[in-house]
Amino acid sequence: MIEVDSLTKRYGRATAVDGVSFRVEKGEILGFLGPNGAGKTTTMRILTCYLPPTQGTARVGGYDVFEQPMEVRRRVGYLPETPPLYPDMEVHDYLDFCAKIKGVAAREREAKVGAAIDKCRVGDVRTTLIGKLSKGYRQRVGVAQAILHNPDVLILDEPTAGLDPKQIIETRELIRGLGGDHTVILSTHILPEVQLTCGRVLIINEGRVVAEDSPENLTRRLKGAGTLRIEVRGEENAVLATVRAVPGILAAHVRGGHDEALVIDVEAEAGRDVRSDLAGAVVTGGHGLLGLQQMGMSLEEIFLHLTTTDETEAAGAAEAKEA
Repeated sequence: MIEVDSLTKRYGRATAVDGVSFRVEKGEILGFLGPNGAGKTTTMRILTCYLPPTQGTARVGGYDVFEQPMEVRRRVGYLPETPPLYPDMEVHDYLDFCAKIKGVAAREREAKVGAAIDKCRVGDVRTTLIGKLSKGYRQRVGVAQAILHNPDVLILDEPTAGLDPKQIIETRELIRGLGGDHTVILSTHILPEVQLTCGRVLIINEGRVVAEDSPENLTRRLKGAGTLRIEVRGEENAVLATVRAVPGILAAHVRGGHDEALVIDVEAEAGRDVRSDLAGAVVTGGHGLLGLQQMGMSLEEIFLHLTTTDETEAAGAAEAKEA
């Protein structure tokens, strides 16, 4: 449904998007993640025909965003980070106006507006001026205008920004319900939102794709640092010395403790299973092994790992060069 190939966008000498390629299949919900300035919004604006690419191609429903922008726009519903609302219009009138702009037939308009109002749960404010709504309600009205014309593709930039926990849950359920009938790209800084809503994650950093997979597969692939937690009874320094001496262990630090037992997080080399050697070393060293647990990386840890490791390594290399 969405095909992006070597997409690049430059502003003078600055490159906002650098050779990005990915595909999104029909009915899929893709989480689009990255730090501020990574190129997420620029990519979304290209896909919605707000910006032309400098190089590369992007197709939505088989139509090229540069050569056939009107066909693309007919098939896309877009919610930018700041919803395009008119504060002096009532909710119903605004949505009716948007339906006209989007080309919804007159005989279907009222039904489509009513369906969007019901789905986004803004019926209780349908006759209220948008300027008097809370930020949460304004966000939901923005989602409603994006789905009015029943588009094949929905591109949502921070759709839960400013919502309270109850509204976030409602919006999450709405987005999940839209998947299947619609292809959805969801940009958000709320990482648990991605885990609960999206089937696949694309992480972009400094304009480039650094990872693309399901949250579960990303966790599996990036296990390594911080993958083990052990509970041991013994003297702290002696236990840490025993643990750190095991081949493949990169680091170990005490996370906490209770009842004279230490809880230790162990960082191991990526792809190396040290559980057997670690357990044997602890027992042979005369310490009481009370528990050993393999810990998966959270999506937040994966995100930080992929978007800060390169920068940290570059800084380290620069320091070493100066030394």
